[in-house]
Amino acid sequence: MRTLLSHEPGGPETLKLEEVEAPEPGPGQVRIAVKAAAINYPDLLIIQDLYQMKPPRPFAPGGEVAGVVDKVGEGVEHLSEGDRVIAVPGFGGLAEQVVVEAKAAIPLPEGASYAQGAALLLTYATAIHALKDRGRIAAGQQVLVLGAAGGVGLAAVELAKAYGARVVAAVSSPDKARVAKEAGADDCVIYARGPLDKEASKALAKQFKDAAKGEGFDIVLDPVGGDYAEPALRSLGWQGRFLVVGFPAGIPKLPLNLALLKEAEVSGVFWGAFAMRDPQAYGAQVKELFALLAEGRISPRVTGTYPLEKGGEAIAALATRKVTGKLVVTMD
Repeated sequence: MRTLLSHEPGGPETLKLEEVEAPEPGPGQVRIAVKAAAINYPDLLIIQDLYQMKPPRPFAPGGEVAGVVDKVGEGVEHLSEGDRVIAVPGFGGLAEQVVVEAKAAIPLPEGASYAQGAALLLTYATAIHALKDRGRIAAGQQVLVLGAAGGVGLAAVELAKAYGARVVAAVSSPDKARVAKEAGADDCVIYARGPLDKEASKALAKQFKDAAKGEGFDIVLDPVGGDYAEPALRSLGWQGRFLVVGFPAGIPKLPLNLALLKEAEVSGVFWGAFAMRDPQAYGAQVKELFALLAEGRISPRVTGTYPLEKGGEAIAALATRKVTGKLVVTMD
């Protein structure tokens, strides 16, 4: 089978397309013939040894896939060859075949494409866990989403609207604002590219506060970090929830006196650990996502597809932070 391998720490240009033997599923495992693999920010980190998970080399990046079960390991009874599934292996997805634990392979509903299936779990499952479990979202609340034209950002915009919230999308360009509005955002704030000095930070905080149209946001979902985090924290209302999702713009330092003065919560969102620790709750949320997808209330936006041999280019494109929606590598 063909696979895109990382032999040494480095950027996307270090990945090499190679022919290797197909992996064999062990007891309790299945092998998936990959049809599509979505690209996510951890793919950029993991090949540089900057991610919390460091697989032994050589390995293929690619944390979420959709495809067809083509071999079943001993003891697996709920899946059969030919079943359409999606899975989050963490790595190894940029390959024509990947082995996963059978319990981690989720049937892909009829009507959903492989590209949609591959683009669903990491972004929408992160967003639903963030908004419902950590943010306790309710109808009528106000939500500020940073990086709202990216994968997690767009998923959060759609889900927050589905739950009846007023949503303000924070983005870095008018084009991204248009994408966020198309996803359902009620209003947009366009912020300048960092780094932000003290005056620029104060000005952005005012933009956010003005957009809240009231006493402040109930929830801020931040998958960006960097200099945007503090202005967003300042725009929280009384007992608001600041959800920490990721740091592509850098790990921020927050003035925690703001949390005290607003009686606010700063909550981490580590979806992968949540899914491992509470598979029942994770499974229920996946079912809810499929129901919302079938109702047309969410729709993964695949904005670019790449063949396997250009998978490194897809990761490089994501690194520019200019991508909207999700990029997907297809094997056919």
